[in-house]
Amino acid sequence: PFVEKVWNRAAAIGKENYTIIIHGKAVHEETRATFSHAKKHSAAIIIRDLHEAEYLSKAILGEMGEAEFYNFFNRKISEKFNVQEDLKKIGVVNQTTMLATETQAIADFLRETMIKKYGSENLREHFSDTSDTLCYATNDNQSATIGLTREPADLAIVIGGYNSSNTSHLVELLEQKFPTYFISDASKIISNSEIHYFDIHQQKEIVKTNYLSSNMPNTIAITCGASCPDSIVNEALTKILSFFKGIKTIEEVLDGKK
Repeated sequence: PFVEKVWNRAAAIGKENYTIIIHGKAVHEETRATFSHAKKHSAAIIIRDLHEAEYLSKAILGEMGEAEFYNFFNRKISEKFNVQEDLKKIGVVNQTTMLATETQAIADFLRETMIKKYGSENLREHFSDTSDTLCYATNDNQSATIGLTREPADLAIVIGGYNSSNTSHLVELLEQKFPTYFISDASKIISNSEIHYFDIHQQKEIVKTNYLSSNMPNTIAITCGASCPDSIVNEALTKILSFFKGIKTIEEVLDGKK
């Protein structure tokens, strides 16, 4: 439903002659589908990150030559894209598995670019507010995970599908702060001294021994992908808890029992 919402909004703003800026990975299947859908209604361009948004900003402000623009965004723009005309009105949508906070940062940056170019009083004529197309289920997970990074912990465990882009983003967020282990389910937690986790950078499963901290008690940050069933999370949590003595059960914690 979130992808469909993005497509519907892209079609709506495209019909109002806004060029559709798609935040996503150009090779990702969803991004290619959104790009294909969007360019039926308007000019469209794919940008990967804030760095590419900065290049786009230079083009909007006339600080980049046409040849440089077409060379930089080669294969990321719709056919017959006109850099002189197609950047006068823009709206930002995203690949729903991208970091929602990053999409919002890109949209905010390009919004400021349009204010600089046309003035705040004329913003609505040149920039379409599309913030409601962000995948809120994914965004909520990301926001909660960012909150986890502000808490003290010895390690982090992320549970979800290895092919899930949004879950991989959670791993990226957490590994900046903690030793982080990405697992698909409880079966990957072999014992209190061994875990089999997926390394998103090497794209393979790694065996890690002595993953628990020698500090007692251990503080473990646990999160999961937006589509990961609660039962999978509960099984992993129960298995981890079984390694420790004198701890409360999940039910006791949820019920507020002492």
